Amino acid sequence: MFTGIIEEKAVVHNLQKGLETMVMALEAPGMMTDMNTGDSISVNGVCLTVTSFTDKTFTVDVMPETINATSLRTLQEGSQVNVERAMSAAGRFGGHFVSGHVDTVGTIASIQPYENAYYVAIDIPEDYLPYMVEKGSVAVDGISLTIFQVDDEHHTITLSLIPHTWQETTISQKAAGDPVNIEADVLMKYTERLLKTKSDKQESGIDEKVLKEKGFI
Repeated sequence: MFTGIIEEKAVVHNLQKGLETMVMALEAPGMMTDMNTGDSISVNGVCLTVTSFTDKTFTVDVMPETINATSLRTLQEGSQVNVERAMSAAGRFGGHFVSGHVDTVGTIASIQPYENAYYVAIDIPEDYLPYMVEKGSVAVDGISLTIFQVDDEHHTITLSLIPHTWQETTISQKAAGDPVNIEADVLMKYTERLLKTKSDKQESGIDEKVLKEKGFI
């Protein structure tokens, strides 16, 4: 579990690409103090496992499902990525619940500076737009952000970034047309599942009382 508060911008130090797999070595000096093999690390919002490490770099494997479902496939040696270690039980919770399981890939529509903020509009696949609500949370390349506006007609969300987030994450390196990993707020997904389950039960006329009456429970 992560919070979406990025700890460091890591650099892809070495990259070995297979047909549908990757092995990446990431240079992140600030995160090596308590690194262990098997640790969970969020890399651009994708939960990966540390397979080995040195005093400067750590290595992760990227499997076919992750390659196909995320923007990690676009990385090259020298690319910068947002990294965050798994949340500590003793730490402060500064963002929102982020699982590191990317839902979909969005596309940067535009980036506009406004006073001391940056407005970032992102095209979202239509199927995932219902999870996006104004003043709600979303993880973009692992960054916990608040949705400023939802445009249902054009299938976009707009985010307002403060200078610190702009400077300390890779979002400042993005341009229109670039892909970003999107993870919807898990609470939205749980709520949808709960409401759908209740709706299905009501439509079928089957509930706990009926099952007891019929001797099933």
